[in-house]
Amino acid sequence: MSTAGSAQAGFPDPWNSAAWADAVGAGEGDLSLRDGEGWCMPLDVERWSGRPDTGDRSVVERCAGKVLDIGCGGGRFVEALASRGHDVLGIDVCPSAVISTVCRGGAARSGSVFDPLPEEGAWDTALLIDGNIGIGGDPRLLLRRVRDLVSDQGLLIAETSRADVDERRRVRIHAGRRAVSPDFPWATVGTHTLTRYAGLSGWTVAEQWITTSVERHFVALRARA
Repeated sequence: MSTAGSAQAGFPDPWNSAAWADAVGAGEGDLSLRDGEGWCMPLDVERWSGRPDTGDRSVVERCAGKVLDIGCGGGRFVEALASRGHDVLGIDVCPSAVISTVCRGGAARSGSVFDPLPEEGAWDTALLIDGNIGIGGDPRLLLRRVRDLVSDQGLLIAETSRADVDERRRVRIHAGRRAVSPDFPWATVGTHTLTRYAGLSGWTVAEQWITTSVERHFVALRARA
């Protein structure tokens, strides 16, 4: 999970902080996103750096064709999809995430989803998993950007919050209780909110599902011409 386009003038991208880079490299770390009002979202680096779980496999099984993993983190989706014969590329603003993905045998490049990317308009599937729908703090803007990246019948699979929320915050990455990054915008949305924004951003809802071994919520969106 790495956001994009959130660095402030004079500051490095928050996801290039040493604490986050070290955690991705080690596959563990006591990290979270926190705002100034007590909100906290743990960053489950150990799970994200491990092997795909039941929820992850439900995503992998629904992917088609060429796949773009936005905010690829440690590379578990890139590795799993490549092993199934997909042409897959991970992108992440954190160099440690790119290195980790490549070390797992996948293809990855450093950069933001809002940067120019290879094969724009030709990806069959795009992924926004592990909270990455929050990238940039504006889900509608992100959905429109991803619509430009996929093909005319392309698929976007996004993970949503368990709660039906629609929240915008200024957050920092924390190691324990200590802030280790500048603040940046972040969004949290539930399934109902995401489907509403999807209809305004060039998508139709193809499928919704919940995994129960560990409760996780997903939405598959189909690009609308």
